Amino acid sequence: MQIEPREHVAAWRIALAPVAAVFVSLLIGSVLILWVGAPVLEAYSLLVKGAVGSSFALTETLTRSIPLIFTGLAATIAFRAKFYNIGAEGQLYCGALAATFFGTGLITLPPLLMIPFLMLVGALAGGAALAVPVMLKTHLKVDEVVTTLLLNFVILLFVGYFLEGPLKDPMSMGWPQAEPIIDEGLFPSLVDKSRLHFGFVFALIGSVLCWAMMRFTVWGYEIRAVGLNASAAKFAGINVNATVIRTALISGGLAGIAGVSEVAGLKGYLTLDISPGFGYTGIAVAMLAQLNPLAVILSALFISMIYVGADSMSRAINIPTYIADVLVGLSVLSILVSVMLTRYRVRFR
Repeated sequence: MQIEPREHVAAWRIALAPVAAVFVSLLIGSVLILWVGAPVLEAYSLLVKGAVGSSFALTETLTRSIPLIFTGLAATIAFRAKFYNIGAEGQLYCGALAATFFGTGLITLPPLLMIPFLMLVGALAGGAALAVPVMLKTHLKVDEVVTTLLLNFVILLFVGYFLEGPLKDPMSMGWPQAEPIIDEGLFPSLVDKSRLHFGFVFALIGSVLCWAMMRFTVWGYEIRAVGLNASAAKFAGINVNATVIRTALISGGLAGIAGVSEVAGLKGYLTLDISPGFGYTGIAVAMLAQLNPLAVILSALFISMIYVGADSMSRAINIPTYIADVLVGLSVLSILVSVMLTRYRVRFR
């Protein structure tokens, strides 16, 4: 068996890769559903119905997709420069912590100014969380996968200290949670009697802005050039270290805004379990989207459909909700294989 690069990759192959990945992941997931003794078609029907079968289900799916879009964008921007940021989970909590610190009464502004201010401080906090790993990467060649991953646990302990101490809500009856965000800092609701908030609009705008930056700006060109070939980019006059640092700060900022959206948009206050792993799932979102900022929207919606629909499927026919994690993992593996087969051909001799 020999793997050869394709001289020309057709557009239909690129478009078909994520579709094939989703199909293969659902096909393999069917084996697991049969294993537990449940009907496959009914299970997937319940999954779709639980995700988009009613206005409540649809708004829950859209709400779940908000932090996934932001963390997916964070991974997308970083990975395009070959900076493998695995710390979006910690950066999300840094953004949530900053929004809590400033948004619980320390500063009071009109809603038109308060909400952008909280997003700004959240983005700055998320970017600051990546400052040390990116400096270690650019100046000492330390592997950013290790530093960003391990920093997640440090940040969680740091947030836990604040929730048990300086920022603890005295009215929480002993529960480790912060004081609520003031009304001026809360994201407006998009649909009455639902949890869907204006963060979804911000996420869509963020995706378009990231796409425009990557497609039309000098920064985007430098990010793509460094990711494709850092040595060639340096030879062409691009400051590789500066580009990687800038990219890391943007990536961390996007993850920090994800934390702001959960605190100021969904829950209204910070807890240690505000994220069930949005930072890590964002990597799956980015890979499924093939590092395309606009495709991140569809990818995040697909994955949020799986998670929301899996709960309904589990309640109806007693399938473990962990099937959602399996399907997401299979989707990532399938897209990697699909992309490889898109760019390379396998010859048997």
